[in-house]
Amino acid sequence: MDSTQTTPGAQRRVLVVEDDPTIADAIAARLRAEGFQVRTAGDGPTAVETAIAWQPDLLVLDVMLPGYDGLEVCRRVQAQRPVPVLMLTARDDETDMLVGLGVGADDYMTKPFSMRELAARVHVLLRRVERATIAAHSPRGGSLQLGDLEIDNSQRRVRVRGTDVHLTPTEFDLLVCLAQQPRAVLSREQLLAEVWDWADASGTRTVDSHVKALRRKIGAERIRTVHGVGYALETPAP
Repeated sequence: MDSTQTTPGAQRRVLVVEDDPTIADAIAARLRAEGFQVRTAGDGPTAVETAIAWQPDLLVLDVMLPGYDGLEVCRRVQAQRPVPVLMLTARDDETDMLVGLGVGADDYMTKPFSMRELAARVHVLLRRVERATIAAHSPRGGSLQLGDLEIDNSQRRVRVRGTDVHLTPTEFDLLVCLAQQPRAVLSREQLLAEVWDWADASGTRTVDSHVKALRRKIGAERIRTVHGVGYALETPAP
């Protein structure tokens, strides 16, 4: 995975929320070495207060926290303003991952992890936000209409049967990727490359978890699983 920094202009701000001081300091040191401004918080209430006051560009957020947990932190922060979240989980538990994705996390890592991998994930998330911002202001944004599913690229909004559906930035990008080639089967490797900017296939579970979260929001029947290959977005028959 490429971890080359592409941060333009002012330094990007990253809030690290972790109650273990040793882990928090190690993450902060690595991200500062990558060129980011970093602050840390060791509990839920402090994390929310810091996020609202400081307005970071990204959160690295542990699930297990004193005060209230990372899921509640994510809910409260996302209610104030959308911000990409890389969630850290102590267990390789898919239920925890799906809940995290459901409350607004964009990606997750299971402890223990390498600092190199974490830094790479941070860079990828921020590059995707930059691309999304450019696309939103592009005259080519437009909309996609697939039956009762409407995708507004310029406003990054999704409606199902006329009702707005809140998607995380990652979920939106995944849906657009599938919708640009309706009914075509896209492999997990293709989706990793297009949506996550990953050059290898080490994150196929990430794809699966995000697809499950997306299905819960737009309807499970809209995304077809092709076992051993990948996924396709179903469209109404002509």
